[in-house]
Amino acid sequence: MPEILQYGFMQRALLAGLMIGVIAPSIGVFLVLRRLSLIADTLSHVALAGVALGLLAGWHPALGALAVAVAGAVGIERLRVSGRLFGEAALAIFLSGGLALAVVLIGLSGGFRVDLFAYLFGAITAVQTRDLWVILGLGLGVLGAVAAFYKELFAISFDEETARVQGVPVDALNLLVTLLVAVTVVVAMRVVGVLLTSALIVVPAVTALRLARSFRATLAIAIAASLLSVLAGMTAAFYLNLAAGGAIVLTSILLFAASAPLAKT
Repeated sequence: MPEILQYGFMQRALLAGLMIGVIAPSIGVFLVLRRLSLIADTLSHVALAGVALGLLAGWHPALGALAVAVAGAVGIERLRVSGRLFGEAALAIFLSGGLALAVVLIGLSGGFRVDLFAYLFGAITAVQTRDLWVILGLGLGVLGAVAAFYKELFAISFDEETARVQGVPVDALNLLVTLLVAVTVVVAMRVVGVLLTSALIVVPAVTALRLARSFRATLAIAIAASLLSVLAGMTAAFYLNLAAGGAIVLTSILLFAASAPLAKT
């Protein structure tokens, strides 16, 4: 057995990473196709405010992150649907507002703490069995929703107006996608941290779009690239004593760069 698998904490870390490696790009592909990649980054900053709120109130940080991220997702979609702000403006408001709220709450809770750093930058080697069950449960919810509404999500990703004319509930699906991103951010933050979750959601999807010639192939390649990033990143982190979250994201970016010569013409 390889040395990396001889430790229980690494076994749990790898399992958590592989689950995230499937979940994150499954929703990331839909975001990238709709040019809404910034939603993932926005909700990660909003989730950071939730982590700080959880620590201040004595809740589990993930519970605070989930509650605030879901509230942020609803708020973003309400602003976008109202037509009063363009999507990018709504995202900018929530991104800066989420970060500002996080800073205020961190100050109220006594400044940066070890728990907060774990959620900021990830603490995959500290994943416990209960964390695996949480990731599995929320992840199955995300994947189940994507599978259930696959055709409709496909339709709005390529031509939202035509989908609306055909009777597809575009506004409800937009809200669903944003909520799924919020859940994915909360699930992934334990692995790579809230500051890097958007990269794990977006970069494998962008890599796949360079290579694939069909939507199904894009989804498959995105998941494969994400899983490879997790495995290679965690292996490098273990043997080279690197931060696991950063190693995973850097590996994902290296895969993106390496895909350039293979890009479809």
